[in-house]
Amino acid sequence: MSILTVKNLSHGFGDRAIFNNVSFRLLKGEHIGLIGANGEGKSTFMNIVTGKFEPDEGQIEWAKNVRVGYLDQHTSLEKGMTIRDALKTAFKYLFDMEAEMNHICERMAEASPEELEVLLEDMGTIQDTLTNNDFYVIDAKVEEVAKGLGLDEIGLEKDVHDLSGGQRTKILLAKLLLEKPDILLLDEPTNYLDEQHIEWLKRYLQGYENAFILISHDIPFLNSVINLIYHMENQELNRYVGDYDNFLNVYDAKKQQLESAYRKQQQEIEELKDFVARNKARVATRNMAMSRQKKLDKMDVIELAKEKPKPEFNFKEARVSGKLVFQTKDLVIGYEEPLSKPLNLTMERGQKIALVGANGLGKTTLLRSILGEITGLGGSVELGDYLHIGYFQQEVTEANYKTCIEEVWQDFPSYTQYQVRAALAKCGLTTKHIESKVVVLSGGEQSKVRLCKLINKETNLLVLDEPTNHLDVDAKDELKRALKEYKGSILLICHEPEFYIDIVSDVWNCENWTTKIV
Repeated sequence: MSILTVKNLSHGFGDRAIFNNVSFRLLKGEHIGLIGANGEGKSTFMNIVTGKFEPDEGQIEWAKNVRVGYLDQHTSLEKGMTIRDALKTAFKYLFDMEAEMNHICERMAEASPEELEVLLEDMGTIQDTLTNNDFYVIDAKVEEVAKGLGLDEIGLEKDVHDLSGGQRTKILLAKLLLEKPDILLLDEPTNYLDEQHIEWLKRYLQGYENAFILISHDIPFLNSVINLIYHMENQELNRYVGDYDNFLNVYDAKKQQLESAYRKQQQEIEELKDFVARNKARVATRNMAMSRQKKLDKMDVIELAKEKPKPEFNFKEARVSGKLVFQTKDLVIGYEEPLSKPLNLTMERGQKIALVGANGLGKTTLLRSILGEITGLGGSVELGDYLHIGYFQQEVTEANYKTCIEEVWQDFPSYTQYQVRAALAKCGLTTKHIESKVVVLSGGEQSKVRLCKLINKETNLLVLDEPTNHLDVDAKDELKRALKEYKGSILLICHEPEFYIDIVSDVWNCENWTTKIV
């Protein structure tokens, strides 16, 4: 049975087309991976099917009474609400039913025999619905999912307003899973999960009975949970049965066949054109030339899609730093409460260190304390000599209405416009992206603009907080290559072992010094 049908969808922003006459069907129980390079329109597609955006053309049809759950990372949570309260809102429709049942009980006292019979029947129906939906074990279900995603470590009675962006996203994901909708729409759900909780989500989705559409650039995770791929490229949406590895094989074979057919057709076109040019003026061969011209005119010419620019990340390196990069003496990190025991950490020139551990333990707080952006609750940080630091923040939350050119130019005022454009193009951005406002770009494209500023700054220490979030496969592979070749020091937060394991010389596990129970 079709849950969602998309017919002849076309959409764009300004003069930039995203989809052209796209059609799509989602069947019950399908587990779909929605893939494509940054900026191809994956998140836009999600926003259109959920009704957040109106398409320029086309129809979106949902089956009747389908419950849709969408992980939208921009949803806000109300101040004063605890984590437990927020998770229990997943069952609002059941609590509403319970309230209705209580209201029926009150009405029974004054009801006539005929009314009483109807009320008893209504009450029985509601009672069955509540029982069938596990209403009476809601607390146990909440605690099970909270534990699976690590929310129990934060404390279920904590105010949601006091949490980090990553922790709030975890709550939204947990709430969505508890709702158990007929279709889950997940847009990069692993971005704020650590390895342990990604593993739990993987097992959950493998056993999920209903349908889901998943956007993810974490290929091992994607491969483990989906059975269909929909690939977005050049305003088209194409379906492939199987996982990502199978898609790559079929996609490459199709691409080679198309290129072979293109070369063969181009040769035929050249021969036909040559024959027409040589024979159209001669009376004896004019009919033959006209026949070949007709064949040319009717020919369905094969067009190859333009190659998307592949990013090139080559970090500019400053003079060598002193031997000591930084040293902490009894540093206690945190805000109102300590997140760590007293830390005595030393980093030396040339070290490449990955900071790992569950979310909420203070990895970002440690980076910001070392950089002097926030003051520790105790102890001190000593930075080494001749440091030229490049810092990549995990998220930039405020909307940026500058164009990409303006954004880079303000940091590099000595560059010509040509140099700014060339720098952005090297990061895999097209002319249309480069001339667009940063705010309208996808998360991956915005990351590429920020990386552009970072690689063009002379550095000898890179401090990177989840730099792979939102980046597509090509960009991630290129970033990995560039960091391996970088001669300076690196302090990196990342939840993808397959990304950092070949880059770093040391791994620091924050769980070893946290004050929290892990």
